[in-house]
Amino acid sequence: MKKFTLCLKISLVSAFCMFLCAFSDPESMEQYALYLHKTLTDHYDSSQESDQVKRYELNVTNNGFCRYKRYFNNGKTEYFAFKLSKFKDMDYYGTTTSGKLYIHTKGDDVIVQTYKDRGGDVDSMAIQLVIPLKNMEAEDLNLIRDNLNKINAEVSISQKL
Repeated sequence: MKKFTLCLKISLVSAFCMFLCAFSDPESMEQYALYLHKTLTDHYDSSQESDQVKRYELNVTNNGFCRYKRYFNNGKTEYFAFKLSKFKDMDYYGTTTSGKLYIHTKGDDVIVQTYKDRGGDVDSMAIQLVIPLKNMEAEDLNLIRDNLNKINAEVSISQKL
């Protein structure tokens, strides 16, 4: 009889937890990444580098990577990439009109590659990524930070499971 009561309690608690989870709408890492991608590309300020950079590519992927590539007028290419789960902190230097977002990682987690450089091709690691932005309000910066922190929390939870 005790075994039956224990099994009944376990099944009731499990059913109650499933009931509560059914009505929650947790956002996924894909939604956080999509928000980051949209915000960073919408607010990217190419005018800060217009005399040097011919074009750029800025992508935040669904699998948690941020990739930033700059193509210079002289043929040189710079490529930066880091896993969003390595995010540590961020700083914004500038005004609401124009500034630079410094995304800091936990260690040397930003991959830096240069191609067609006069000094030769270089592969190295860095602790931050700098992205020129425009029209950034404090609320926008807070949402960027919140989404990066949510990605970190989701990755931490999935690694514990």
